[in-house]
Amino acid sequence: MPAPQPALDPVVLKLWTAVDPHSLKVMELARKVAGTAATVLIRGESGTGKDQLAQLIHYLSPARDQPFLKIDCASLPAELVESELFGHERGAFTGAESLKRGRLELAGNGTIVLDEVAALTVAAQAKLLRVIEEKKFERLGGSETLQISARLIALTNADLERAVALRHLREDLYYRLNVFPIVVPPLRNRRADILPLARHLLENICALHRLPKQSLSPGAAAALEAYDFPGNVRELKNMLERAAIFAPGQEIGADLFPAHLGGREKKETKTTLQEMERQYIAEVLDYTRGKKTRAAQILGISRKTLLEKRKRYHLD
Repeated sequence: MPAPQPALDPVVLKLWTAVDPHSLKVMELARKVAGTAATVLIRGESGTGKDQLAQLIHYLSPARDQPFLKIDCASLPAELVESELFGHERGAFTGAESLKRGRLELAGNGTIVLDEVAALTVAAQAKLLRVIEEKKFERLGGSETLQISARLIALTNADLERAVALRHLREDLYYRLNVFPIVVPPLRNRRADILPLARHLLENICALHRLPKQSLSPGAAAALEAYDFPGNVRELKNMLERAAIFAPGQEIGADLFPAHLGGREKKETKTTLQEMERQYIAEVLDYTRGKKTRAAQILGISRKTLLEKRKRYHLD
């Protein structure tokens, strides 16, 4: 029996009816690939809506009534990622007390989304490469070869070309994943979508929190349109949610937005070497979702050194 399908997120619906030329191009690509079984690679900054685009591709595909499963490759330990993806036999490792079917098996004819695929270990990458090439895999600790018929959609905000150069990502896997790439543009590059998206999100936020219907004042609308949104759609949604909750009436004014909304201050002083190191370590920790061992490998330092620098720079 197919797994229950997630309801389309409001962001998905708004992207589907996007007005900005950059978003319309993304939607055109999504519609074209939805009718095929091709592997899709969705790239873009954090918070741009990559998850929702994957959901939309599934929704538009002939497999829309089949399972839609997702696995976060960066947040789970390596052994758990492989177990979640491939499944395992009883006794395959300590704690494996019964047979477990993995996402590849459970997905049936549906869709499997691999979030932050570049975070997979080299061993897992080799197994995934075989899945893509041969549509076959074995459970951990098993010898039975199983077939996969689900579509794979990979998501990432990482620089895959750099990951390949640093040998963190297999080159052959990169080319296999990159068959049909879709780059989701950051919100600052599709400004025509900001206000329609904001109004749509605000409507859903008010319904979710049982608030009176609210609107944006001219000043608030202008502030949103002028802002760069480094956190993209996620930042916009969080900003609107806070403003809606604190709004005294049925109109949201610019004063309910963070003080920096009008534009980020320009630094006149040059960045120090320590500031650059702190920023880079923070970015790597964010990329690995806080996985210190993986972050230390990328940084080329020991885990102990990373912990010391993390403490020194207050990166808690």
